[in-house]
Amino acid sequence: MDLVPNPDGSISSTVSAGRTSGSAPPAQPGAPKAVDKDTTAGILFGVGAYGLWGLLPLYFFVLQPAGAVEIVANRVVWSLLFCALLITVTRAWRVLGAALRNRSVLATLAVAAGLIAVNWLTYTYGVTTGQAVETSLGYFINPLVSVLLGVFVLKETLRPLQWAAVGIGFVAVGVLTVSYGKLPWIALTLAVSFGLYGFVKKRVGPRADAVTSLTVESIVLAPLAAATMVFLAVTGSASLTTQGPAHFWLLLASGVITAVPLVFFGASARRLPMTTIGLLQYFAPVLQFIVALVVFREAMTLERWIGFGVVWLALLVLTVDMLAATRKNSAAKRLARKEARADT
Repeated sequence: MDLVPNPDGSISSTVSAGRTSGSAPPAQPGAPKAVDKDTTAGILFGVGAYGLWGLLPLYFFVLQPAGAVEIVANRVVWSLLFCALLITVTRAWRVLGAALRNRSVLATLAVAAGLIAVNWLTYTYGVTTGQAVETSLGYFINPLVSVLLGVFVLKETLRPLQWAAVGIGFVAVGVLTVSYGKLPWIALTLAVSFGLYGFVKKRVGPRADAVTSLTVESIVLAPLAAATMVFLAVTGSASLTTQGPAHFWLLLASGVITAVPLVFFGASARRLPMTTIGLLQYFAPVLQFIVALVVFREAMTLERWIGFGVVWLALLVLTVDMLAATRKNSAAKRLARKEARADT
């Protein structure tokens, strides 16, 4: 599948062995140090982005007693204000205006906003109700959902190892269903909503960058989010102004915490091949899983360990296939360049 979603806002399409459209041109011979420095920076930005996303459960934990609905409502409103600041600093108001005037882009991002709202609510609910392990599972199985979307929606043809990974994934869901005594609906909702979000965002493509996309999505969701905040305040259910100044500023910081990883991700994607970005994306659910076990002390039965093990096996198969396809495509491109030089 040619989607590399990130857990909080932007979607990039993979290019088997190349770089993203905004990357720097290939370095000329004699300048390997510049390339190494650029690659190192890209990896650091990528680790920073996925690391922040992976540690997000800790942020939700310190926001107690705020519930999932209040956290997401605040996240939307303060993200919009922070994005407005970013757009002002980068002088990108014309880009935002063009996106808002383009009916196709606006409609697509409105659908994306609905999907990411479902994703954020489900994720926050899972973390704040002691089910962070299952939320990490959702992002582990997300690549498998993306593959299935490629088959059923984009009519893509899968390679044998991709089919094997999907089959192993179904086995894993079955094992985990037995372990939980029910379908792991939080994980499945996260995986499906984010998989569909990735598909929808791919339709926007380069017409809206990460910050512009997040801003438009926040604009779409802001009226409902603001109304929710008002309702919670009127009914006495809001914690924004009732838990002291530290809690107040922590909730306001949700805008920064939402947008900064997106900026890091964009900086990483401009410097690294998308295959590398695809491998880095596993960093977030691994951290989420570790936080759930070590910090939140969530229980893991033997059956759940087996289920997660099967999921990781599916991801290993998928990763091996991706790396093999990348090497094959790289070799084909090198051969084509040699033949082109020979012809000239």
